[in-house]
Amino acid sequence: MMGPETHLGFGSPPREKMESLVLSDVASDYRSAMSSSLSAVVDGCDPLLSLPSPLSTSAAASSSSSFVDPPSYADVVFSPLDSQNGAAPDRPSLRRDSSSPRSDRAAASEYAKITVSDPQKEQDAVNSLVPGGGTYVTYLITSRTRAGGAEFRVRRRFRDVVTLADRLAEAYRGYFIQPRPDKNVVESQVMQKHEFVEQRRSAIEKYLWRLSVHPVIGKSEELRAFLQAQGKLPLPTSTDVASRMLDGAVRLPKQLFGEGPAGYVTPQDAVQPAKGGRDLLRIFKELKQSVANDWGVAKPPVVEEDKEFLERKEKMQDLEQQLSMASQQAEVLVKAQQDIGETMGQLGLAFIKLTKFETEEAIYNSQRVRATDAKCLATAAVKASRLYRELNAQTVKHLDTLHEYLGLMLAVQGAFSDRASALLTVQTLMSDLTSLHTRIDKLEAASSKIFGGDRSRMRKVEELKETIRVTEDAKCCALREYERIKENNRSELERLDRERHDDFLSMLKGFVINQAGYAEKIANVWAAVAEETSAYARQ
Repeated sequence: MMGPETHLGFGSPPREKMESLVLSDVASDYRSAMSSSLSAVVDGCDPLLSLPSPLSTSAAASSSSSFVDPPSYADVVFSPLDSQNGAAPDRPSLRRDSSSPRSDRAAASEYAKITVSDPQKEQDAVNSLVPGGGTYVTYLITSRTRAGGAEFRVRRRFRDVVTLADRLAEAYRGYFIQPRPDKNVVESQVMQKHEFVEQRRSAIEKYLWRLSVHPVIGKSEELRAFLQAQGKLPLPTSTDVASRMLDGAVRLPKQLFGEGPAGYVTPQDAVQPAKGGRDLLRIFKELKQSVANDWGVAKPPVVEEDKEFLERKEKMQDLEQQLSMASQQAEVLVKAQQDIGETMGQLGLAFIKLTKFETEEAIYNSQRVRATDAKCLATAAVKASRLYRELNAQTVKHLDTLHEYLGLMLAVQGAFSDRASALLTVQTLMSDLTSLHTRIDKLEAASSKIFGGDRSRMRKVEELKETIRVTEDAKCCALREYERIKENNRSELERLDRERHDDFLSMLKGFVINQAGYAEKIANVWAAVAEETSAYARQ
């Protein structure tokens, strides 16, 4: 997923040099959890189902000299990224590992904790007669602020999440807003499934956490109302596309045949995109302007002149392609590690069964000796299988950063689309002004040819001048909105560079240490087997 200029930063500031990473600090922090992280085989039961036995205390014995003689990678216990302070691995909270770059962003958030829990089915009185619309699921959303430590508990349904996302998209155009969880098209059929509800709960929690750590969205009134307002969500719900198109169809005849500024964009409408559907005439005008821009019929009155932005936009497209490829390869790696872990476990169980058969059917002591050696091999295979599964779980958590940024590319595209839409609105309004001035010139020229003037034409001229005034105001509002979106894009690109640098560097450090640590542990398992069976080499 890392394309050109991803700014991984090896060899930048000293704190980012992997060579200077002091593993002794990590080992001392995690030493209390070592006994439960790495499993050993317990005799007398199914090795794959047995409880882990305590780890050797060799690491603790060397703690006094850890700064002189750093512990091996195998002594480091790899804690799940999202399970700090006892939280479940799939339950992210704002309390992150202090060594993670995300902990700094979490500390700057207004919220110390955001959790989504306790899904409950409720009756929908409005849609009770609609097939599949009689019930819906609500979630308990608990948040705690840093200032004062006030805790809030509200119940929200997924429709409220959609409303929040729509309001944020309208109010914060140009920002990289994390995409909301998808709405299932067959939700009424799968709502009964516990797996679906749990996946949605987890997705909503991650979505809210990512919104809260955004430097602007995290302080928004919309998010505060969603997390803190009791009762029904005090945000206006989004009107469906069909209703908006119907409203636009009703307005269209008045816009086409009405007099005055009815057919032109008002200053209030100019700061919102035309794709909402309520103003079909504006949609048609902007579509016409877009076609004219693409086909070069006439040079647009204003164009995108920020060359740096255009270059960054192209690099973002390249980055998305690289992220997609890296994400696919990460999935291949995870699948391969999962397969080798399962295969190793099956090999161990097969040797355990073979050992049992050899022991029960043994006639000579040599057969029993061979059976004991086979059991040693089986035990090592089961240990290696467990280590591969632990390794894979940690690999998923580290490389999930790739998937997160691949999803964030949708937000980047949306912000760039906001910019293009705002520019198209400005271009359309300026073209309208040119057309209005041309019409006035023609009317005035025709009226001047009549002695005493043409009152009807002069009245039309006055109406057009009023239309020009409204359109000029709309153009000024559209220009301000365009400049605001440009500034938002610029600041967000800078923020994305910084965070991507830190997040990718943290991902690579964690991934490399994780792979090295478990590789050493697995090697130690087989080295022990080689030592126990060294007599064969001497023979």
